[in-house]
Amino acid sequence: MLRNLGGLTQGYVQSAGFDRHQTAILPLRNASFDCLPSEGTCPVVSILNLVTNRSFTRLRAAKASSLLAVVNSATPDTVITEKDLSLLSRTAALSLTSSGETQPHPNAACILTDPSGNVVAEAYLLAQGTQAPEIAATLAAQGRAQGGTAYLNLETGDCHGDTSAIQALISSGVQRVVIGLRHPVVALRGIAIDALNAAGVTVSVLSESPCSAYSGHLEATDSAVLLANEPLLHVMALNRPLGVLKYAMTLDGKIAASSGHSSWVSGTESRQKVFKTRAMSDAVIVGGQTVRRDDPRLTTRREGGHQPLRIVMSRTLDLPIGAALWDTSQAPTIVATQCGVRKEFQRMLRSRGVEVLEFDFLSPAAVADYCRQRGHMRLLWECGGTLAAPAIAGGAVHKVMAFVAPKIIGGTKAPTPVGDLGFVEMTQALPLQETQWSVSGQDLMLSGYLPVSGGARALAGALGLRRPIEEGSNTVNGGAAAATTTTAPQTAVNTRTRAADIGRASGHSRRLSSNIESPTSSSHLPVAGFYKNWERFGCFSNFSPHAITMPDGPMTHIKLEAFHPRPGPPSSVFDKPNTTSREWKTNEHYYQAQKFAGVDHAEAKALVETIFSAPSPEVAAAIGRRNERNRPELLREDWGQSKSVVMQAALRAKFAAHEGPRQLLLSSALRRATIVETAPHDYFWGQGFDGSGHNMLGKLLMKVRDEFQYEMQEEESQSGISRSMTGSRSC
Repeated sequence: MLRNLGGLTQGYVQSAGFDRHQTAILPLRNASFDCLPSEGTCPVVSILNLVTNRSFTRLRAAKASSLLAVVNSATPDTVITEKDLSLLSRTAALSLTSSGETQPHPNAACILTDPSGNVVAEAYLLAQGTQAPEIAATLAAQGRAQGGTAYLNLETGDCHGDTSAIQALISSGVQRVVIGLRHPVVALRGIAIDALNAAGVTVSVLSESPCSAYSGHLEATDSAVLLANEPLLHVMALNRPLGVLKYAMTLDGKIAASSGHSSWVSGTESRQKVFKTRAMSDAVIVGGQTVRRDDPRLTTRREGGHQPLRIVMSRTLDLPIGAALWDTSQAPTIVATQCGVRKEFQRMLRSRGVEVLEFDFLSPAAVADYCRQRGHMRLLWECGGTLAAPAIAGGAVHKVMAFVAPKIIGGTKAPTPVGDLGFVEMTQALPLQETQWSVSGQDLMLSGYLPVSGGARALAGALGLRRPIEEGSNTVNGGAAAATTTTAPQTAVNTRTRAADIGRASGHSRRLSSNIESPTSSSHLPVAGFYKNWERFGCFSNFSPHAITMPDGPMTHIKLEAFHPRPGPPSSVFDKPNTTSREWKTNEHYYQAQKFAGVDHAEAKALVETIFSAPSPEVAAAIGRRNERNRPELLREDWGQSKSVVMQAALRAKFAAHEGPRQLLLSSALRRATIVETAPHDYFWGQGFDGSGHNMLGKLLMKVRDEFQYEMQEEESQSGISRSMTGSRSC
């Protein structure tokens, strides 16, 4: 502890009410700790030895008493140490392993250590709908984490409505869990922490629990943890995806020559960083002028991995017929325009697989809000100055990523990165915050946050996930020093009782809807809206990480009539004699494979196996949709009539096999809630952009919910009859 006393001392002294600029702090900042005693020595003794006599005379007795109280009130298990910070930083870095490979999802990882502090297992979330890192790490540890510590960069909560990851941590036998960040999603925040506390596991949370490490290390770890989920913080705090404006300019501030030629402003290394940033983004957005001038592809320039959605904004649709972006074989494309513009051109785009969105009034803010509905968390604006200016003014851009090349092009009409913002005085200029300069080959790269964001730490504070140091309070590094267990701040969702139970249990004209988690409904009944795993009612999604066991071959109406799986583990819900079955990773895997099931064609059979083996539902969906579009001859002839049957059977299997999702489904009936799949781009399974979609997935979920309710009532009725007969015989 004392080898890392700098941050501890500074934190304690500040929390006791001293001005951080007083001379009492200076000897501590400049002191060398190499000769300090080993761990276990009382930190107060070392504090008093380090403070100079002149400085110490300035300490008031009351403040010294406060200092002693803060130090002595913290139990060893709750104090975050230097080693804890190192492992938290490692966990944050590990959580980013899948960035650029799968998008979007919260970035989460888990590291387990044995009682001696040796790492015995580590895992990260590969993609939405894949195994939670807590479960994967627990399985890999094979009992070696008993009595050890678990490190999480993000509070457990990959799928709302499912508690298996929490149960995995408890069953691993760890005595302590160190968490870098409470979950930004309100519906998930605090559930895991409360459940772990209820199970007797000590929980320490960065910035809330006392910390004995050097303040510089603490700040670096805190930054790493926040940046790992920077997009999620923006979505939760601002209700919009993180918008990053990327541009490259010459030393005299031009992004192209007066002729419009721009290949290339920046160097090779800078362009490679842009490709990497694209892969980490959910969508790349450009304007019509960029398409006309540069004819970009906007791909990641690599095989495999995530390819972002490409969005073109154009109010007039004055776009070239042969643009490279109309080729959707590598990546999907959306053209956003205004209602009624160039209908023939729209039909041409749709015939080539391009999705066309019509807005009443097209603006960067409207597009950003649409992307929020679509579940996106990170947008890359690679547009020119004409579009960049309204994107900044409309709050769609939060961060700037600028490359400055050592070149001068000149030209009074040469374009600049940002058009007219309406500012007339330098005092109106938007200052970037948390700026970072770095060398990128021959260029310089600058990144920073616009005031609308303020950066990840500011957003975490706005969400109540980071607490500022208050002068005179008994806090350490902004946290409650006296806490032996960690409790959640006030939230809009009451999770206490449920968490304790877990611990003890071990083309149309489309209008943007205002709230993805509370979609509009024609009735006055509550609405259970869902789309992405981590959002509210996430376990209703086909992408949720819940395996199902299904009979081999194509699912049909006749098979559905006989398919009534009973509650139990996935492997036991289907046990018909003389029938083979398989366990599928998710409903999405099964649904996509069913498109080609039973087709007497070698490639169709191979597709079924490829989808079955897909590492995530995201990959399974991409394979199925691509081949449905490009290889219609491999599709089941009855697919149009059978897809609802396939979905209903998969839903029956899923909610029969998994207790947590089943209970959440049944609880929605108690509230008489209408279940709505809120996907804005899906007018069959979801409600669509303007709410006019069929919402077939929501309707099937309510049908399955009714089936389970009926079966429960029948069982209760039969049980009541049996008890009555037993009582009669007793008489």
